[in-house]
Amino acid sequence: VQLQACGGGFVQPGGSLRLTCTASGVEYSIHHMGWFRQAPGKQRELVAIIVSGGEKAYGPSVKGRVTISSDRAWKTVSLEMNNLKPEDTAVYYCNYRTIMNEHWGQGTEVTVSS
Repeated sequence: VQLQACGGGFVQPGGSLRLTCTASGVEYSIHHMGWFRQAPGKQRELVAIIVSGGEKAYGPSVKGRVTISSDRAWKTVSLEMNNLKPEDTAVYYCNYRTIMNEHWGQGTEVTVSS
C-alpha cells in the first residue's frame, strides 16, 4: 500500500488546516485508516481514525477541534483541523491498517506558530 499525504504547512494559532491521504495498491480489506502525529521528543499519538464500520475515534488532545472523514471506497481519508494550537505542531502520519497488515505514510509537517 502506498500512502500519499498532503495539506501540511504553517498556520497561525486559531487557524485551520485540512490534511488528505490517498491510498493505492490496497490488497486486503480495511480495518481502519486515519492519522497519528509525533511532536519532537514525544511519542507518536492518535489524532483520529475511522473504522471500516464507520465509527470514529479521536485523541483526547484534539477532540472537538478535528473531524475525520473518508470516501466510500476507503481510498482517501481527510482530517479537518480547526482552532489549531502551538501544541498541535508535529509531523502527522497517515495510517492504513488492513485485516492483514499496517502501513504508514511518510509524514507531513504541521507548524502552528505566531
